[in-house]
Amino acid sequence: MNKQLTDQSVQDYIHGNLNADVHKIAMGKSPFPGITGKELANQIASKKKALKKLPTWFNTELIYYPPLLSVEQCSSELTAAYKAGIVKGNTLIDLTGGYGVDSYYFSKRMQQVTHCEINEELSAIASYNGNLLKEENVTFICADGIELLKGTTQEFDSMYIDPARRSSSGKVFMLKDCTPNVVENLDLLLAKAKQILIKTAPLLDLSAGLKELKNVAEIHIISVKNECKELIWIIEKDFGAPAKITCTTLNAKQKQFSFALGEEGSAELTDAIIPGQYLYEPDVALLKSGAFNLIAERYQLHKFHHQTQLYISNLVHSEFPGRIFKIDEVMSAAKIKKEKNLIGNVIVRNYPDKAASLVDKYHIKPDDTQFIIFTQSSSEGKIILRATIIQHY
Repeated sequence: MNKQLTDQSVQDYIHGNLNADVHKIAMGKSPFPGITGKELANQIASKKKALKKLPTWFNTELIYYPPLLSVEQCSSELTAAYKAGIVKGNTLIDLTGGYGVDSYYFSKRMQQVTHCEINEELSAIASYNGNLLKEENVTFICADGIELLKGTTQEFDSMYIDPARRSSSGKVFMLKDCTPNVVENLDLLLAKAKQILIKTAPLLDLSAGLKELKNVAEIHIISVKNECKELIWIIEKDFGAPAKITCTTLNAKQKQFSFALGEEGSAELTDAIIPGQYLYEPDVALLKSGAFNLIAERYQLHKFHHQTQLYISNLVHSEFPGRIFKIDEVMSAAKIKKEKNLIGNVIVRNYPDKAASLVDKYHIKPDDTQFIIFTQSSSEGKIILRATIIQHY
């Protein structure tokens, strides 16, 4: 950690070059002795990334930024604040503290937080920033979190751990392939905390995670603007009931959909789709949960098709986590061929063409509120809907 980067003149330079070409700065000669162009470029790139993701850090003077990858991989303030709302007790240890975003928000809810980070420089940066952010109830320790637990008699109310994938290749991974290995050390974790929160990437299959873990009380699926950001697995000592699944959308208004694992719903298929009805498109968090029939039952919707996760209703349920459209017209492929000046964003669901090829084929121009939806229904086969969006994510 180069403390010279926190000098006011250097900070002014960093802030004044947020829109500059960081590659040129990295390759060029630094205007400050003792600081390389590469160090300046990293501070600029990381601070720019923090503008929307970490506004508290961005707006705090003299903040020190880690390598850009650490900023890209850390929790956003939005998801960190959510996680702080689901922890229990008064004491918490963050075993993989990293840049310290999660610990900062945990400190708003807990009496005492321990930030543990194995990387010496990252630990020093988190500690330095913690002082600027007035994290008076956070203790920063540079150590391997698992080894620290093995060597202490202290127990905590809650524990947070964000295992890193040892390989970024492929779309399938298991928790045992991550570092630290929470599966191998689960008994140790359960001996040291009443509640354990494990953050994983959304790529982790829910059934695979449940097979690897035990005592899973809750799984939180968190999305922002229809992008699944995190899965949070909550493990509690002696928990033996079915896990509770909570899908949370963190948009302008937070919405949730919760159910018990194994809870089955029933979904009726629509008889006909007519103009004036409302089309429901679930948020990605709901789709990740797999509760396709339960969605229909809860909101009194009809499914288009067994294999099409689109729904229809004569009513608007504004609490629905997802988009809602009003159907303006039902078209056939023959009819759309005759249409000219087609306008609308294209959505494709269970249809034998890709959106890009359909846009080219029918010369469709994009629009903010109008949509053209290519899909299938069980009663009418392949259909094309012209619709107006009335509720965004």
